[in-house]
Amino acid sequence: MERIQAALKKARETRSGLDQPNAKHPVSATDDMRDARAARDPDALLLSPDMALGDREELWKTIPAINPSEKVLDRHRLIAHMASPASVPYDVMRTKLLHKMRQNKWTRVAITSPSARAGKTMTSLNLAFSLSRQSDVFSMLLELDMRQPALARSIGLKDACQFSRVLRGEEEPEAHMRRYGRNLLLGANQTPARNPAELLQGARAAHVIDNLEANYRPDIIILDTPPMFAGDDTIAFLDQVDCVLLIAEAERSTIEEVDKCEQELAARTNVLGVVLNKCRYLDRHEEYGKEYGY
Repeated sequence: MERIQAALKKARETRSGLDQPNAKHPVSATDDMRDARAARDPDALLLSPDMALGDREELWKTIPAINPSEKVLDRHRLIAHMASPASVPYDVMRTKLLHKMRQNKWTRVAITSPSARAGKTMTSLNLAFSLSRQSDVFSMLLELDMRQPALARSIGLKDACQFSRVLRGEEEPEAHMRRYGRNLLLGANQTPARNPAELLQGARAAHVIDNLEANYRPDIIILDTPPMFAGDDTIAFLDQVDCVLLIAEAERSTIEEVDKCEQELAARTNVLGVVLNKCRYLDRHEEYGKEYGY
């Protein structure tokens, strides 16, 4: 783990030292993105931020509820729906993420990886479940990986949900979202969608998510996006997010892959960091929660 961290740090320092007069600063990219949102729907960014908690909760109650079985969650390594030693790394990630997003007044975070099977959907769900245990935080998890959707399978959802139809403007969001607990909404896909890159590049999908944010007022929207090297789907949508987390797979993702992804992501949005997943060897200080408070 120290080697990959050291290599990433060196690569970042090398990039930051380059003279790039035409490079787009991440904060400017975020400002441009918000200007684009306002241009599509000027009212979306002018709604009062003081919506009563009770009013928002009543609105969220209109979304059908789900209660995934413990067996299904365990099978897919989903552990953060309850406090335990195993959930502590996701709780730490949750707290750091919330702090950064509140500090910058961000709402949208994309989660991606260099290649498939790095665990980005598992990370997205565990982060969402951890957020759901914060009673005053209302979160959405939307599945934008429409080539190989895995969210519904991971939580054992059998309903005919197809969030891609919402993004196309064919159906209302309420028909394809489900609620976990009182403060987490999930938008999942049962089957792959046709032409996902073109769908994400289109103005309609961006407008749909703008309206979801304006109407439901989530404190945070997690967007489970496709792997970077799987196509141009994620790149096509980066202008619509405030920041991104990159999931690297220990013993499989290379330094070169992670660094290339970081460069491409940083050119379009704010990179919060790299999460090393599937790491079998941890330093003693990194074994969160094993002996403390449980």
